[in-house]
Amino acid sequence: MTRDLLIGTYTERLPHVDGHADGVVSARFDGTAVTDVAVAARVENPSWVSVSPDGSAAYAVSETEPDGRLVAFARGADGALTERNSVSSGGPSPAHLVVHPSGRLLIAGTYGGGTVSVFALEADGSLGERTAFVQHEGRGPDPERQEAPHVHQLSVDPVTGDVVVVDLGLGEVRWYALSADGALTLRPEATVVVGSAGPRHLAFHPDGRHAVLANELDSSVDVLRRDGDRFVRTQSTTTRADDADGDNAPAAVCISASGDTVLVSNRGDDTVAVFAFDARASRVSLVASVPVGGRTPRDLVISPDGDRVLAACQDSDEVTVFAFDDAARTLRLLGASPIPTPVCLRFV
Repeated sequence: MTRDLLIGTYTERLPHVDGHADGVVSARFDGTAVTDVAVAARVENPSWVSVSPDGSAAYAVSETEPDGRLVAFARGADGALTERNSVSSGGPSPAHLVVHPSGRLLIAGTYGGGTVSVFALEADGSLGERTAFVQHEGRGPDPERQEAPHVHQLSVDPVTGDVVVVDLGLGEVRWYALSADGALTLRPEATVVVGSAGPRHLAFHPDGRHAVLANELDSSVDVLRRDGDRFVRTQSTTTRADDADGDNAPAAVCISASGDTVLVSNRGDDTVAVFAFDARASRVSLVASVPVGGRTPRDLVISPDGDRVLAACQDSDEVTVFAFDDAARTLRLLGASPIPTPVCLRFV
């Protein structure tokens, strides 16, 4: 089945990337290749995109300094994006945003500012009032990468509805209670301290009892298990093959619908780490390190049909496509589609 796809990109050269795209990219995925590629919206550094539950609205960060922006779009039946409005992200270099499952709120975080914001969404999908603003304070153990707060990802706990904030700079994953009117209240007793591992992205397991956390600074993944109203770490293990050497930094983590397979992208090794997940033991085991077919894989997504995996290879300007067998935990490269500086992949 052919699926619509939105792709976040970088449009300018930054210290960590030679961006040269023109904005948010729209495309189609036919099961083998990314096709019908077009510039859907000209936004500066739209490195992360999100979509409303019904697909009628889309949102992008504009990862800029000294202040970033969040941009709302109406999405037509043909997939075209029409800008509704934009607002300040509440700090420099917004790195992530997510639409609340209710479709009524947008949650965003800034890497450069270490801030978290919640916005009400209007009936037409445009960004309304800011209902919450949180400024993280402090630093982590690494003097170079953790000199200040760096919010890298946000998600919503599927069991409690809490907002989960992964802060690489602090080395913490924080849980915030979210009220009906969009206010945030920190639950300090639920904070998971990861420290110098550098937490980057978290994925919830389909069983609701577990989550898997990818750590950028030490190339590790942590397994978290729900324990009452908080999570505890049950394991930390490497994302790298035994013979890997040189610099490496994991980026994305995703979990198959069955919950049996965990995938992590490795930038540097340029591989996809394939893990078997054991829910009873609350552990993962590395079963394969598959070459990603490009350079610097950022986002990694499993197709809605569950039998394909796409990787956004930022520095080789392509999205690579794999046939995915969840039962066998295998990835087979099918090919690559040219996309300028791809970072984020979002099926609609």
